[in-house]
Amino acid sequence: MNKWPQSPKPSEHSSPTTTPAEKQNVHQGSPRQHSSQRFLTIAVWIVVVLLGLGISVYWFSNPGKRSNRVEVEDQPPSHRSQDQDMASSPTISEHEGMVMPSPPGAPNKKLEAPETVMVSARKQQMMGVRTEKAKIVPLTHSIRTVALVAVDERRLVHVNIKLEGWVEKLYVQFTGEKVRKDQMLFEIYSPELVSSQEEYLLALKAVRTLGANEFPEIAESAHRVLQSTEERFALWDITPDHIVDLERTGKVLRTLPLHSPISGYVLKMNVREGEYITPATEAYTLADLSNIWVLADLYEFEIPFVTVGQKAQITLPYFPNEIFKGTVTYIYPVLDPKTRTVKVRFELPNPDWKLKPDMFANVNMQISLGERLVVPSTAVLDSGTRQVVFVDEGRGIFEARNVALGVRTRDWYEIRKGIKPGDMVVTSGNFLIDSESSLKAATGMMMPGMDMGSKEKADPSSKESRP
Repeated sequence: MNKWPQSPKPSEHSSPTTTPAEKQNVHQGSPRQHSSQRFLTIAVWIVVVLLGLGISVYWFSNPGKRSNRVEVEDQPPSHRSQDQDMASSPTISEHEGMVMPSPPGAPNKKLEAPETVMVSARKQQMMGVRTEKAKIVPLTHSIRTVALVAVDERRLVHVNIKLEGWVEKLYVQFTGEKVRKDQMLFEIYSPELVSSQEEYLLALKAVRTLGANEFPEIAESAHRVLQSTEERFALWDITPDHIVDLERTGKVLRTLPLHSPISGYVLKMNVREGEYITPATEAYTLADLSNIWVLADLYEFEIPFVTVGQKAQITLPYFPNEIFKGTVTYIYPVLDPKTRTVKVRFELPNPDWKLKPDMFANVNMQISLGERLVVPSTAVLDSGTRQVVFVDEGRGIFEARNVALGVRTRDWYEIRKGIKPGDMVVTSGNFLIDSESSLKAATGMMMPGMDMGSKEKADPSSKESRP
């Protein structure tokens, strides 16, 4: 018959029974053991916090993995597999906003490969990214400048007399007066002129009386004197009609009238009645204002677009509703070193004399340059030494291309190299894309360890070689 096992009897040499206080010390442990446990607990928590910070830094420094997952979740099921394949493709960077690396084993072409930036659709919307096609259009270069109305120098006349004498009477008496061609300006008294008239009358009388003389030498001498006097009158600008009157009347004219050589206006007047004048005295300055000049100052970089014969629209603030048509007739051969401009001359008719010398005018030229490949002016990022255009390659990939620029107009830039017709260029938000690329590239240079995951994926043999 089985019996329950009996508990052993206490030995005679066993320790006495433990008191309650001693039992409490056994459960709580000694103060030294308690301090060691606290230190171990704090150390564990510090390790956990550091590990969490490390995971957070790696997680936020690799947004491409998160963005890929978000984009896949936001897309319909029919597109998820395709996007996942693209996300797992070795040719697409897993780090959004960074320069995309070359595939494993490919040669290093960092200096030749274009910079490519990847931006998610959600971030593009936040940046306000807009694109437009590069296209070939008829390009027109516009030049607007100020100008000054001037006198046509070919229609400017200075009136001087070739005799010395006194002004007896003035017919044109003030500056700005309108004159007609052959109109009398003033009369001059000259003793030399009076003596020449008397000499002419004597020579004329001698020719008439001695013309049939039996001594031909005497008649020939009278003819020479008459011819010399006529030549002297011609050099003094005495018109033939005055000579005819002198021959008809046979009376010496005390004064000689001076006539206007052109029709126009008096710009300057330097004579008064009773004044003694010489050949050095500029009596009048006359100008024909029926044809006028407009002198415009163009910057040196605009001169290559201007050629003789081009048309221009000229407006004046005094006639706001009227447009005058001018033609480029001359491009001056010198540059003003102070303003860095070149004068260009326009000519236009002025039949109603509306345009006055020294008036201000505005010149507008529309110069056709033919068909050129252009992009909007906002698409070009110009750093001074480099001109960059971001091209949308699709699926959030933007390629930064160096371009060679041509003519710049108000709304367009001509592209000579770097862009093809039909390329989608970024016209808005390109500064933010460039900043995103620069920021991510700088972060990658300061924290090279954040690409370790991609390096391990690209080199799986490294894991196998580990023990």
